[in-house]
Amino acid sequence: MFARFKIATLSTLLFLGSTQTHAADVASSDAPLIDFRSRFVPVAASGNMVVGPERLASEAGLIMLNQGGNAIDAAVATGFALAVTLPRAGNIGGGGFMLVHLAAENRNVFIDYREMAPAAATRDMFLTPEGEVDKRLAYFSHKASGVPGTVAGLIHALEQYGTLPLETVIQPAIDLAANGFTMDITLHQNLSARAERLAQDPETKRIFLREGGEAPAIGSLFKQPDLAGTLQRIADKGLEGFYAGKTAELIASDMAANDGLITQEDLASYVAVERTPVTGQFRGYDIVSAPPPSSGGIHVIQMLNILEPYPLETWGHNSAQYLHHVIEAMKLAYADRSEHLGDPDRMEAPIDFLLAKDYATTRRGIINSAQATASAKIAAGVMPAPESPDTTHYSVADSAGNVVSNTYTLNFSFGSHITIPGTGILMNNEMDDFAARPGFPNAYGLVQGEKNSVAPGRRPLSSMTPTLIFRDGEPWLATGSPGGSLIITAVMQTVLNAMTFDMNIAEAAAAPRIHHQWMPDRVLIEPGISRDTLDILEGMGHNIETTRRTLGRTNSIQLDGPWRYGYSDLRRPGGHVAR
Repeated sequence: MFARFKIATLSTLLFLGSTQTHAADVASSDAPLIDFRSRFVPVAASGNMVVGPERLASEAGLIMLNQGGNAIDAAVATGFALAVTLPRAGNIGGGGFMLVHLAAENRNVFIDYREMAPAAATRDMFLTPEGEVDKRLAYFSHKASGVPGTVAGLIHALEQYGTLPLETVIQPAIDLAANGFTMDITLHQNLSARAERLAQDPETKRIFLREGGEAPAIGSLFKQPDLAGTLQRIADKGLEGFYAGKTAELIASDMAANDGLITQEDLASYVAVERTPVTGQFRGYDIVSAPPPSSGGIHVIQMLNILEPYPLETWGHNSAQYLHHVIEAMKLAYADRSEHLGDPDRMEAPIDFLLAKDYATTRRGIINSAQATASAKIAAGVMPAPESPDTTHYSVADSAGNVVSNTYTLNFSFGSHITIPGTGILMNNEMDDFAARPGFPNAYGLVQGEKNSVAPGRRPLSSMTPTLIFRDGEPWLATGSPGGSLIITAVMQTVLNAMTFDMNIAEAAAAPRIHHQWMPDRVLIEPGISRDTLDILEGMGHNIETTRRTLGRTNSIQLDGPWRYGYSDLRRPGGHVAR
């Protein structure tokens, strides 16, 4: 996993230089294993760690751990705090998935708090009279919002598996909203990039922009008093502080005034659901990940199953032969995604079949090792008869061995860009994750089938992929990513790098990535892969598109005994390892 020598501290290591002899001189039996010769080095700490996309929220989680709370307490505190400090993706107006490992019980729990279609939703609600998708309606209207699940999910996790009271874990978020925090360059740039769209909603403009329509200045104090009030009602009344009473009335009233669909009844009926995680094995590692309505866990395992027999190490990391087979595995998995998955409460998904090694063998037989197979020639596998770029992910590990991998989202950056007056709540536009027109791509280019069409009470299919990897029965890695359709391939490549190429978690996350999602038939390639390799791939028939766009952003923890190794992917600024 890491270099096979020990060091006392990272600062000592940097001082000593690179020789194994010097490292051995300062070794101790309980020191962390780190190879400082690596191009990328994770942050090491014993006991507790929170790795997330924003510093203040990660520190809010660490405060809970330092007060004697567990990883679940920390995850809930971080989730509420991100709603304040990372408004483009942290949220209480969206939804997501939480994967929890309970060390004392050696049990894994998956909490589904995905948004839900309102009762008034209809299959063709986003189509014009000509049958085309009305993108403004699907992306930036009140109708674009599903019933938010974040508050229900975080409270469920806390009540069932946490140790601290709700008023304690939510207090950092209340303080950050009420007292304000310093506008940093990351948030300033996020707001500036979306200023034109944010300004189209009067309440959003009032909160997040200044009179001239520009973002608050770097270094200024940014307060959100309405959001503080909403969070305080949640602290005081729990679920009823959001899904009933004043907050629910304000949401329903604004929806009714703007042709939205969410009612007080929709809010009152929302519940977070526990589901059985999907599991798989890869070369001695056990994989635990997100089940439907996430597609992520199934297809991460499916791609690993397809790739498992190949001599990946012999080919070499990110070699042309290696990348060719990874691309082909991606195509096959995403073709299956389009056809077979949807809300598990409304239909039976062929989970066991998709995860089976025998099915992977069948799909692997489609791969031509010398030539790309055109996506148009790839169909979903035949079953036997009877997601933003701006999602966010964080990982938490405590000293007792409990681990949390949590991914939640508003869908787009800043969701629908609509804020409910009097609440400070930015609403999601997750209804676009349904197939507004089955068989045609959504905002992320994903082609989706009838099983993910809009229907009342249905939860849309997601790409969010909170994942845990176990080695020798013990938690070894927790990871996940934002990125819409990019999430699945980002997570798969990160864990594949760690399991197959013995990379530490920093190296595994930082390595250049690729992405193919079956349709459109193109391979997105990050900078860092040689031109010679790309030429070979093009010669094999791949449609290569190099991009400056980052392909996901993982926030991960690797575990080794009492030691935690954290890394917040540098593809986006603002990430933080709190320890």
